[in-house]
Amino acid sequence: MAAHADLEAVKSRQRAAWAAGNYSLVGTTLQIVGESLCEAIDLRAGSLVLDVAAGNGNATLAAARRWCDVVSTDYVAAVLESGRLRARAEEQIVKFQEADAERLPFADETFDVVVSTFGVMFAPDQERAAGELVRVCKPRGTIGLANWTPESVIGRVLALIDEHAPHAASVVLATSWGTRARLDELFGETTHRIGVQRREFVFRYRSPMHWIEVFRTYYGPLTAAFGALAPDAQAALTRELLDLLEERNRSRDRSLVLPSEYLEVEIRMR
Repeated sequence: MAAHADLEAVKSRQRAAWAAGNYSLVGTTLQIVGESLCEAIDLRAGSLVLDVAAGNGNATLAAARRWCDVVSTDYVAAVLESGRLRARAEEQIVKFQEADAERLPFADETFDVVVSTFGVMFAPDQERAAGELVRVCKPRGTIGLANWTPESVIGRVLALIDEHAPHAASVVLATSWGTRARLDELFGETTHRIGVQRREFVFRYRSPMHWIEVFRTYYGPLTAAFGALAPDAQAALTRELLDLLEERNRSRDRSLVLPSEYLEVEIRMR
């Protein structure tokens, strides 16, 4: 009971953090990840697709563009509304429904394909969330995921948040979903096959400080972390973020060209 209460407390802080920023301004830059995932899992037109922790709808829109019937879910209503506005602008027909990844309001074996890009990995109760993905996916269906790795830039940013502002951290060890070992633990006993491919998403910003300004303002976990810190501690976190970005920056000019590794995952159901 205590462990469950702790996870619910994490979830409450997490929901507040994502709602505090405006994730859509960061999320839209990641659209290519949703497109790549749909191609990697060989998504077929006419499939019934569920996007879990969909954020502003990158994978949702990628699937809808491929003539799938898509249900897009997230537990932060404001973020889900961003996806709804994008779909409306593109004249894509998508069903949007507020839902918790750990308690999906759908019957067993409903969907041909279940996807999540940088979303379900943040669920505090990882075993329960993974079980829900499996439960709502049809036999011989597909689960497709994109998860930041622990070694990625975002993985390191989340680790810095945990070091500087542990009480503001959105969730512990979210990036374990970006390891083959954890995926085997979560899905190995209930699925037919797990395929993984290491990919890179490249953040492109005007400068390292521009990246920090944007993420501090709009990326929920970093917004919450800075909000929980005193000015001196904020300055210390900023310095460490700058060191990380400058170390990983592959630009040869003043701009930021920042690769961040993620796992592209294809899970085939029995």
